[in-house]
Amino acid sequence: AKGYGMTEFKDDVKKCLMKCGVEDKVQIFLFCDTQIVKEDFVEAINNVLNSGDVPNLYANEDFEAISSSCRQLCQSMGMQPTKANLFSAYLSRVKKNVHVTLAFSPVGDSFRNRLRSFPSLVNCCTIDWFHEWPAEALYSVAKQQITGQSV
Repeated sequence: AKGYGMTEFKDDVKKCLMKCGVEDKVQIFLFCDTQIVKEDFVEAINNVLNSGDVPNLYANEDFEAISSSCRQLCQSMGMQPTKANLFSAYLSRVKKNVHVTLAFSPVGDSFRNRLRSFPSLVNCCTIDWFHEWPAEALYSVAKQQITGQSV
């Protein structure tokens, strides 16, 4: 959308991570290369993939929600509920619950340059390469659909 920048992107990432860490809900963050307005977006995703966190993402009221939701988890892990331990427990929940799905085209130099610049796109991901279907397969599926046969 017009006017969508780094602030709005970080807000969307924060909402997703807070649901994962505070509410203990599984979330999928889908990110396509066509949505990259600034390379800073990819850097933030690289950080999420690597550590489950984006530097300077949270406000003080976010830390209060994190602390109150992770206090019991921290204690069950046998850790004192210090600020660092509470955030560590939060990050363990985030890493357990967040699933980042990237849809990047390998065509052109952009993909190769991003892989070089942001190593977590390779090191912390499973890459599925989708190739064009052979003409014979396309013909077979189309024929079965037209004749009413099950695929």
